[in-house]
Amino acid sequence: MNPATPPTGENPDVIIVGGGIGGLSSAFALARQGLRVRVLERAAEFGEVGAGLQIAPNCTRILDEYGLLDEAKDLGVVPENMVMRDALDSRELTRLDLRDLERRYGFPYMVIHRSDLHGIFLRACRRAGVELLTDRTVTDYEHTDGGARIHLADGSTEEAPVIIAADGLHSVARRKLVGDDVVSSDYVAYRAAVPIDEVRDNGIAEKDVTVYVGPRCHFVQYALRGGDMFNQVAVFESPKALAGQDDWGTPDELDAAFAATCDTVRRGIPLMWRDRWWQMLDRDPIETWVHGRIALLGDAAHPPLQYMAQGAIMAIEDGWVFARHVARQTAANAGADASTGADGTAGSDGSAGALDWDAVLASYEAVRVEHCRRVQTTARAWGELWHLDGEKRLQRNAIMHARDDHDYGFTDWVYGPTALDPDEEPAMFTPVPLSSARLGDDVTHEVAPA
Repeated sequence: MNPATPPTGENPDVIIVGGGIGGLSSAFALARQGLRVRVLERAAEFGEVGAGLQIAPNCTRILDEYGLLDEAKDLGVVPENMVMRDALDSRELTRLDLRDLERRYGFPYMVIHRSDLHGIFLRACRRAGVELLTDRTVTDYEHTDGGARIHLADGSTEEAPVIIAADGLHSVARRKLVGDDVVSSDYVAYRAAVPIDEVRDNGIAEKDVTVYVGPRCHFVQYALRGGDMFNQVAVFESPKALAGQDDWGTPDELDAAFAATCDTVRRGIPLMWRDRWWQMLDRDPIETWVHGRIALLGDAAHPPLQYMAQGAIMAIEDGWVFARHVARQTAANAGADASTGADGTAGSDGSAGALDWDAVLASYEAVRVEHCRRVQTTARAWGELWHLDGEKRLQRNAIMHARDDHDYGFTDWVYGPTALDPDEEPAMFTPVPLSSARLGDDVTHEVAPA
């Protein structure tokens, strides 16, 4: 499906602040609707820092619609299983057959290097005619009669009918419009992506996504880049953070946190990058993302903890939903036959000014706030569940071990089609209380530490 060609002209219909995955994916989605889109990135060049991303069917479905899924699959890996193990004794607790999961949802679960996915969207934006500008540091926002205006560090200003702030966890727009603080989980993440030959003797599962969950720590492993590279993520609770120290999450804490884990995990720890680490921060959910003609998107609106692997996905979904509501409003204003092609994209006749932007923004906020609130709060709860110790750890292990491998009650609400309206949002899963676990002698023995 070919995107609509954005109309030429100097004045953008939409300015997007932030050139990460959320900003670029949203820019591409809106350019497909025939809009003039300008992206402002504060860095000297577009790029992403980090290693692997897990991309669930609710995102590969969108990549397929955009015509980008084949490219993503060529650059990434489609694993066979997702396996959860106890980090102390390595025993398998539960698994998802990802081939069966693809049959259920119609699209694959895949893993990809963050920079590769970013590059896919960057190339797509260039093909679609998005204006991509670097070295643009936004310092302030203000409302205007016909839209919004941004102020840049060089003293210049820019304005558009709509401005989307996709500038991440430490968003300037979030600070100005909401004014809340980030929330520290007291956990820190170390990452590494290494040639797979360096880890083949470490007891790894090359074709699976493996998550080792342990007391106050967890460890994730999966292959990247066609299987040539291996990604590892080590996450642990920092004693220094709990003690209120500023310098927390340091390499000495990394080694201590995983000293009692199983052999496969311990072998992976020396390979972690030790010159950088990521403190695991989020923000409390908020109900207002739209302020006049300024909209928060991605981590600026809903930064989650990483336990559901939905952070980048939610940002991509945000842009898709926003663009779909642009298409709906275009059709409503100009008539579906006149302005909307068979592919559902808006016309390229420069009629964006006739859009009811307030209706677009209201529709975007109405459906995305609740979904992302659910993901944020569930991610926090899953983090607590993964890191249990003592009897609660044994109860968790017993409940996970009893789960049917083809039970999708915990994934249907998030891996299914992305809702466009609040009444399309599926029901949440039903939590299983730890107290329901039965810890007989056989079960306790099976999940006890080695």
